[in-house]
Amino acid sequence: MFKKLSLILIAFISIHQLSSQNQKNRKTIKTKRISKAPKIDGILNDEAWQNAEICSDFVILRPDNGKPVSKEYQTTVKVIYNDDAIYISAEMLDPDPKGIPQEFAVRDNFGLADFFLVTINPNDDGQNPFEFIVQSTGNQGDAKVSNGNEDLNWSAVWDSAAKITDKGWNVEMEIPYRALRFANRPVQSWGFNFHRRLEKLNQQHTWTHIDNTVGRWTQYDGLITDFRNIKPPTRLNLYPYASATSTTFEGNTDFNYSVGMDIKYGLTENFTLDATLIPDFSQVGFDDVELNLGPFEQQFTEQRQFFTEGTELFNIANLFYSRRIGAQPIDQFDVESSISEDEEITDYPGKVTMLNAVKISGRTQKGLGIGFFNAITEKTEATIKNNTTGTERKEVIDPFTNYNILVLDQQFNQNSTISLINTNVTRSGSFRDANVTALDWHIETKDSKYNADGSVKMSSISDDVNNNGLGYYFDNSFGYNSGHWNWELGYNFENKDYNPNDLGILFSNNQQTIYGSAGWRTLQPTKKFNSYNFYFYNNAEFQHYSGIFTGYSASFGASAQTRKRFFFGGNLNYETESKDFFEPRQGTTSGVYFLQPERKNINMWISTNSQKKFQVDADAWYTAYSNNPKVGYGFSVAPRYRFTNQFSLQYRLNYNQFYDDQGYVDEDDTNIIFGMRDRKNYTNSISGKYSFSTKSSLSLTFRHYWGAVNYNDYYNLTSDGGLNKNDTYEGENVNFNSWNLDLNYIWQFAPGSQLIAFYRNSIYNSDTNSNLNFFKNLDNLFAQSHSHTFSVRFVYFIDYNKIKNIF
Repeated sequence: MFKKLSLILIAFISIHQLSSQNQKNRKTIKTKRISKAPKIDGILNDEAWQNAEICSDFVILRPDNGKPVSKEYQTTVKVIYNDDAIYISAEMLDPDPKGIPQEFAVRDNFGLADFFLVTINPNDDGQNPFEFIVQSTGNQGDAKVSNGNEDLNWSAVWDSAAKITDKGWNVEMEIPYRALRFANRPVQSWGFNFHRRLEKLNQQHTWTHIDNTVGRWTQYDGLITDFRNIKPPTRLNLYPYASATSTTFEGNTDFNYSVGMDIKYGLTENFTLDATLIPDFSQVGFDDVELNLGPFEQQFTEQRQFFTEGTELFNIANLFYSRRIGAQPIDQFDVESSISEDEEITDYPGKVTMLNAVKISGRTQKGLGIGFFNAITEKTEATIKNNTTGTERKEVIDPFTNYNILVLDQQFNQNSTISLINTNVTRSGSFRDANVTALDWHIETKDSKYNADGSVKMSSISDDVNNNGLGYYFDNSFGYNSGHWNWELGYNFENKDYNPNDLGILFSNNQQTIYGSAGWRTLQPTKKFNSYNFYFYNNAEFQHYSGIFTGYSASFGASAQTRKRFFFGGNLNYETESKDFFEPRQGTTSGVYFLQPERKNINMWISTNSQKKFQVDADAWYTAYSNNPKVGYGFSVAPRYRFTNQFSLQYRLNYNQFYDDQGYVDEDDTNIIFGMRDRKNYTNSISGKYSFSTKSSLSLTFRHYWGAVNYNDYYNLTSDGGLNKNDTYEGENVNFNSWNLDLNYIWQFAPGSQLIAFYRNSIYNSDTNSNLNFFKNLDNLFAQSHSHTFSVRFVYFIDYNKIKNIF
């Protein structure tokens, strides 16, 4: 199968060659080599800028797409270079310089501030530019873009300055060649575009016009020519770190320290190796844990930088869920059930340690992206004590494990890509191994109006005991996206054996779906609205194994933004009575299902003008079920206040309530037991930041989640998916709390170098006291043991090119 997919990929690559940019009406200027670099201070009086060609005549991107910029807000940009770096200056006129918004933010985040953004595409392929951003406060941001998607987790080390003047504001940027990937050619021309955001006008301007009716925004670059005799430097960046962590719980204090290093090394002109040696994730943010009563695991976001930065190739085909690496032990053989009556588990690690990880990624001049990822986790053992003899023994709950990903991704025509990806998990001993391969495609016509999007995937899982055979997945859709309209029609299925979950995540298999959607949007603002849109989608679902029709769902929605920047929207949703083969937890081929009632739902949301000091986001929903007592509703409200440009706070309350909800509880020798229950959950969260400068900030993140379940009655699941009363089963209510408070101080004391001080207070509680009111529940929670974590981390950036002369 792998060989067949490889041949298909090679065939497509041979047919489709990367096309050059459309030269018609393309803005082009010639750059200038300099001998003395300008001082990066935002004052544009350096000799280096004299006689450089000017990029001018910006046009509006949004909201009035394609209209010329008025004279009082003109922007002029210059690009020069030397042997070490590219230098960019921008002069941005503003008739009211004192009114330029300047809310501070941490790196790669956007406050209420104007910004200047440059995209640089050395390959000029219309798909993969680098992005560098300077806000009016001087705050930096950067991203690597792939197919129009910005990865703001990618970071480079470069220099910039912003300065408010009596005419508006200026930006100067120095982007060293080590921050880019480009070929070693004597004369080069690169794709460029420049963006300017004006918050008070709610406008964004660009040097070259980006037509919002068709194609991706990355396809509209201008061209800057005559880069001569520049050579890719040795791209070797070292990030040595040292950290110390103290954790106190129930009077016991554990102290840990770690010393390690992250490495970025340019293997060739276009390929980079990233490695983390002795990784340390002690300062990673907390997970938004919830009370989970459903048949599927809760999915968490990735917050470890190594797994969020530069992973766009590895995320193709949705086979990589990085939280699998260093997660809870798999405990394949269920150690707890295998111990004898006189034994007990005295130590059961809740986490697997990652030893190291490496990724290699890049893209050739002809658009072939290649990615390789490898991570290793150590053997994890539980300690079991014999209470009669006092002896202890070890049992492996997670073996030494190797995780691999290999990706080939061919881009062409500035808008299309075909990819081949393989993921592999190999575990030591008789534990299960897993292998998944996928061919993934997104192909558009040259005018970017019509597209085909889909993938074919195959999974295989085996161990010394079981060989689960091959699992298959297929999806393909045909769509249209141009002007006001877009639509899509498609079909997908996963067979009963398809399982990518050793390194990916899939909540349900053995399904097939026929799906379709359509949408309409404005392209230019109207008298009262900046934009508005409508959309409709619907799904018809079947079980793949049997072909049984399981249900139909549809949704209609709309959203809009007024001229005064008030956002609002909503949707209406409908689901027929459906056969749920997952809720009973008996396997999808057992024929056992629960008949979910017909559902009707409405959602509404608003967001007020974010330019004001006080802003509110809010939403509400209501769900009713036909011929069923079940009903649900909920709301959230999130006020935010900006006290100064340095200090802001946001509070969010989320509340959800279900009455007479039905769901799986337990099973005995003869019955699958469901409960009729009332469910509620509250989430209170606070986030705040105080910026001492663009290099130094203090942030607060707090979240308290409370979920409570009261069971009213118990039932036996019947063969037709219904429920019969069970008067003998005795179950327990559930009361669950998760409390986390993080306080984080970051100081960037040198380019790419940071000192981070971190404190966390956390409490977890699970009991049966579900009838408590909110404040009694807090008293109950605070009676539990608190965990206090203090951590300090020091990271220093070393550029090999700066220190090589020492050696």
